Amino acid sequence: MNDHDSADDAHIRRRLKGFALHLMVYFTTIAGCAALNYLKTPDQLWFIYPMVAWGAPLALHAAWVMGLFDGLTRRN
Repeated sequence: MNDHDSADDAHIRRRLKGFALHLMVYFTTIAGCAALNYLKTPDQLWFIYPMVAWGAPLALHAAWVMGLFDGLTRRN
């Protein structure tokens, strides 16, 4: 294994670690919003809005981690 492979592995690990943190914060926040929604205004399901609004950027982050945008940028 050469230095280029280890640099790529480190890059992949950083991407995955960042995504894992993003996912953990997302689920924690949405669970808190759902609990608050249920306790305060159970007749109005407002927690769906932040769930969807934040879910879209989370999906883009997942696509970036999987490398789906790598062809759009050039790396020297």
